Amino acid sequence: MSTRFQMIAKGKHHEYLEYLEMKRLANKPKRRDWVPQNANDWGDFEYIGNITIIPDVRCKKICADKHRFDQTKSSTYKKDYEQWQIEYGSGEAAGFLGIDTVRFGDVGTTQLSVPKTQFGQAETIADVFTDDPAFDGILGLAFQSLSVLDDWEPVFINAIKQGLLDQPLFTVYLEHRGAPNNVPGGVYTYGAIDTVNCGELIAYQPLSSATYFQYTISNLSIADYVSKGKVDVISDTGTSFFGGPGYNIKKIAQATNSTWSKHDQLYYVDCATNVGPFNITINNIVYSVQPVNYIVDIGNNTCLLAFFEFDFGGFGPSWIFGDPFRVGFAPSLQDSKSNKPRPKMDQFVEDRTWAWETERHRLLAERKAANGKNLRSKWTNNI
Repeated sequence: MSTRFQMIAKGKHHEYLEYLEMKRLANKPKRRDWVPQNANDWGDFEYIGNITIIPDVRCKKICADKHRFDQTKSSTYKKDYEQWQIEYGSGEAAGFLGIDTVRFGDVGTTQLSVPKTQFGQAETIADVFTDDPAFDGILGLAFQSLSVLDDWEPVFINAIKQGLLDQPLFTVYLEHRGAPNNVPGGVYTYGAIDTVNCGELIAYQPLSSATYFQYTISNLSIADYVSKGKVDVISDTGTSFFGGPGYNIKKIAQATNSTWSKHDQLYYVDCATNVGPFNITINNIVYSVQPVNYIVDIGNNTCLLAFFEFDFGGFGPSWIFGDPFRVGFAPSLQDSKSNKPRPKMDQFVEDRTWAWETERHRLLAERKAANGKNLRSKWTNNI
């Protein structure tokens, strides 16, 4: 269970919301000699984009419980000297750039090594890091257009440019695990479609913007509520729920007989509710998210509706599709010209697509059978 859900179950979520608001009010902009990138705080998470950040050994007290990077212990490290800063509603992260080999995967596992990669060494970190002991830093997999610095190249793009992957894509597979802690949660596959955990390819969908993983949908519906018209959405692994315009979310709450809690800033719903799937139409194909994925059981016969209101300010996507969508469908960032062994980078930039696959549940046996067949340039991370 995520830290957020644990706070809700213990009745501590409201206190955390008040704490965040206090931090926002106290966090005044600081004058610096470099340009910060503001991060959107959408309550469920704070979006970071494409950057890779780890706490540096110089980050002392606030990073005491984190794994920290010590450049003096690396023979391949080079200092970049350029400074960076990210402002959050609850604080900031700041530091300098370094260049070294970044490895996908845990120590003792098969790793994808990407040499000569820029990454952020954090000398101070925001509460988004310290409030959750489960992670140390951020691995950014979005596009360079979102970078804090214009020349900060994402690690995955660097891997593609160096020809380290069979295909210029990654696949995200999430299992529906419910509330348990410390259990396998899914797999990231770098350089290939995940044929072990995901079913047949459904379709390709061009991205409408090479910033977030943004694409266009045409319809949304649940029960007797239908929302027609093309809107842009983003798919994000850092969001536990669906986020959308207030009007639409209120209609969905009505359709599911959900109750708004001003105290917790969440919708509660009867765990037995079943009004059918939440249907999303993308390029004339309907993707159905079942109630088991949009009604979240947090224990004690208490369930949350996995939708929240968010406003991008009229200049970005209208919706965020978080984990409830990804549990049923495994998206891959893919170049539609992937029949070529290693497409040129300009093809990757101009022709990005999402590839959608259905979930397949015969997991462990097939993964074991496939282990001996993986190519050198296909890599997986269990999550």
